[in-house]
Amino acid sequence: MNGQIDRRHFLKATSAWLAMGAMGSRMAFAEGSNLRLIFWGSQTRAQVTNAAADLYAKREGGSVQSEFLSWNDYWPKLATQTAGGNAPDVLQMDYRYIVEYASRQAIAPLDEFIGDALNLGQFDKDQLAGGSVGGKLYGISLGANSCATMINTDAFQEAGIAVPTNALTYDGLHDIGAAFKKANIRGGMRAIADTSGLEPVLENWLRQRGKALYTADGKLAFDADDIVQWFKLWTELRDAGICVTAEDQALDTGSLETSMLVTGKAAMFPANSNQLVALQALVKDKLALCGYPRVAATTGGGHYRKPAMLFSVAGSSKQKAAAAKFISFFVSDPDAAKLLGTERGIPCSAAAREAIAATLNENSRMALDFVTNLGDLLGPIPPSPPKAAGEIELSVLRTLSQEVAFGTKTPEKAGPEFVALANDLLSRG
Repeated sequence: MNGQIDRRHFLKATSAWLAMGAMGSRMAFAEGSNLRLIFWGSQTRAQVTNAAADLYAKREGGSVQSEFLSWNDYWPKLATQTAGGNAPDVLQMDYRYIVEYASRQAIAPLDEFIGDALNLGQFDKDQLAGGSVGGKLYGISLGANSCATMINTDAFQEAGIAVPTNALTYDGLHDIGAAFKKANIRGGMRAIADTSGLEPVLENWLRQRGKALYTADGKLAFDADDIVQWFKLWTELRDAGICVTAEDQALDTGSLETSMLVTGKAAMFPANSNQLVALQALVKDKLALCGYPRVAATTGGGHYRKPAMLFSVAGSSKQKAAAAKFISFFVSDPDAAKLLGTERGIPCSAAAREAIAATLNENSRMALDFVTNLGDLLGPIPPSPPKAAGEIELSVLRTLSQEVAFGTKTPEKAGPEFVALANDLLSRG
């Protein structure tokens, strides 16, 4: 969830392309088309992705050379590759960036391959919509997910506190946080990570209050007072010792491995439902999940089902049809589905869902049940964010949230500054 593309880097890189350290890489060998694939994620994701790539190469011939990075490292690397006109054929895309990449022709429309290389006959229509920009299909969803709060149930039991449910509220966090402080387990574990600088958590809070991050035409859908109230909420949680300290939160570099949940600093961590599988692989304690906190007990609508991530084809690829065929295999082949499970979310192909139904482990089943049973937490999917959304989170929301957390700015000063800076970025188009 953390980390964003540097939009100035991206714009400069893609403009140059139009005018003219990885965490790991490997190759599945055979004869035929040679594809390159890049994605972000954990070691668990790399293992299942490479297994599916191996199967594809064995069946179809050719090779699939894959490279994976952390979220924070992924976007600068992809922008650099795009600048040189050598972006991998298949690249993992995020819902918030698909408009920007499509508008710059950094990814290719896939409509011409539908029904041939790209078989989407049993694909969920709402997930296809999530990969569309301007009436054209630019990304294929790799799974549906929703935001979710990850819970260390062993820590809650150790502290003698009931494990939270979808009824969790922000007011309830105060009671949970006070109980954790009194229990003083594991060297002062706090109730929850500080996610005041994370766009999905802010968006969920705004939606519950009848607002949104952005309008359909790419304008801010909230005002300075909303952001003042948001920063005040987290200042109160921080000052009361309910969320982690600013110093501890600063140690989170954006990878799951450095999250406050995995490092044992917090018992709860707002994330995405599909991340349960990878997070459980990183901790010994038993994890569960519930919704993001409610603004009030009867308030819902903050959550939505969205593409957890998508596969797109690079605009510079000379093997677009072959890349589309690989994506089709990845999202719809039953044997691939059994290898991939729900690590990237709930499969969007009916055939893939049917293939894994009987093979899901406890965590995958938990994630599936959560996404399919959101109840009153569920609201409509918002429009794709505007081009500047990524830089607004990185350069504005995250920076200001840290300044508030460390006490160098008050919420009252940070709110108007946020709106002014965000509007300036949005006005640049």
